Amino acid sequence: MNAKPWLLLAGAIVSEVTASLTLKAAIDNPLLYIVVGTGFVAAFAFLGAVLKAGMPLGVAYGVWGAMGVVLTAVLGSVVYGEPLTAVMGLGIALIIAGVVTIEVGSERAAARVTEGAA
Repeated sequence: MNAKPWLLLAGAIVSEVTASLTLKAAIDNPLLYIVVGTGFVAAFAFLGAVLKAGMPLGVAYGVWGAMGVVLTAVLGSVVYGEPLTAVMGLGIALIIAGVVTIEVGSERAAARVTEGAA
């Protein structure tokens, strides 16, 4: 397994979550919109690099989107004191299960393609 696409994806996730969390703070401090804009641009640049490195679009976008939602919800609770309920926790668990299912399915599909080419 090549770690490079996953490291790039981690960069995309961190950039997007940072931008999203900063967006709330930027309401009171407009200078923070620089961080917001930079974070979103970086997130898409990283995501493009992930795709160029060969990660399938469904996997990359699924993991990026899901982890963005999960981390933003959890960190929004920690940083801003927003509620994080048991129902939200169930939703987070379902999101993670969905991403794992997509990843497993993608790996199996790639293995079939590789076997067929051999």
